Amino acid sequence: MNLQKLLVCRNLLEEEVFGGIADKFEKTARLIEKAERLGLSGNLYRAYLIYLLSHEPNLISTSIEMRGGKIGGNLREVFKHDIEILLPIFRGELLNEINFVNAYKPTVENKNESFDELTRRLENIDDAAEITHIFIEHYKRYGYGDIAIYRAFRWENGLIGVRHFEKFFLSDLIGYAHQKELLTSNTTAFVKGKPANNVLLVGARGTGKSSSVKALVNEYYSQGLRLLQITKPQLKNLPEIMEALRKFLSKRFIIFMDDLSFEESEAEYKYLKSAIEGGVESRPENVLIYATSNRRHLIRETWRDRNEEHDELYRDDSANETISLSDRFGLIIHYYAPTQAEYLEIIRSMLKKQGVELDEENLRLEGLRWEMSHSGRNGRTAQQFVNHYLGQR
Repeated sequence: MNLQKLLVCRNLLEEEVFGGIADKFEKTARLIEKAERLGLSGNLYRAYLIYLLSHEPNLISTSIEMRGGKIGGNLREVFKHDIEILLPIFRGELLNEINFVNAYKPTVENKNESFDELTRRLENIDDAAEITHIFIEHYKRYGYGDIAIYRAFRWENGLIGVRHFEKFFLSDLIGYAHQKELLTSNTTAFVKGKPANNVLLVGARGTGKSSSVKALVNEYYSQGLRLLQITKPQLKNLPEIMEALRKFLSKRFIIFMDDLSFEESEAEYKYLKSAIEGGVESRPENVLIYATSNRRHLIRETWRDRNEEHDELYRDDSANETISLSDRFGLIIHYYAPTQAEYLEIIRSMLKKQGVELDEENLRLEGLRWEMSHSGRNGRTAQQFVNHYLGQR
């Protein structure tokens, strides 16, 4: 192999494993270290090459992201040219004199969904055109780097992947069929590139509003949906955040704000109003804003606001200012506290998933006794009861 002939994958020239280190034992030691850190298995040269091409940015992966999944015919041929040079590694022909490196088993294997799928698709494939096609489809579906690995992100002067994101699905949320239908239909349209609305989930505490939004990312991850959770103080950074997400046009992002509400004296809500609708720069087409709140209008209202003696000259202007933020959410979904029967059904379903079944009378007595001594009847209270019950068995 002559890696100097690479055109778009020239970052491989800087990799110590493929050319940066002359000493073969030093190179082997570095390769084993990477295998353990990244969870690579099999022929480590091949596994590490697949990892680099899927994780590190190159002209192909970045172009696909910036062009919304499109790639020119010539650029495809250039990528195929590089894959042809790298074919001996894909075929497993690059071997190490330390035999276990050629069929390595790490302490903990890489369990990332996108990387696993890519590795499986490349298994026993030794045709450059087919390998090129598989990588391009991978970039279109999952992206590269952290965008491919993580479902959810937080913002710290850039996207930071959430390593331990809860694997919660909408089917795990008992009841609320109508609310889930509204949420999924809007999100399905969004990931398909059709018109969709920003969403406000409002209602009683502990009813599953936040869990519903988080579940969407698990449902639609393979279709390109990602979640970015931001805090209220970060609202002033929305223009910067929007510009960063605009670079990943082949992916769809939900900017998520949990338990959102404002005092009238707080100015952050004006940043949100501008970002949703009304700013000079348009919101990227690959971004929607989903928020949860216990307040219908997001901004705290008092009876004083409705008092005839209130010193506002134009009281209607004040009222319009209060409700104008929630009006910018095209879809408002209400979550109501469950009935007693629904509350007990939530408990029954949670216990059943743990292999426990209570008879009707004990379920009713224990569940209602717990409800009366806690914060009311909702999904959170049901989960707390289940945790207590299982912990005392």
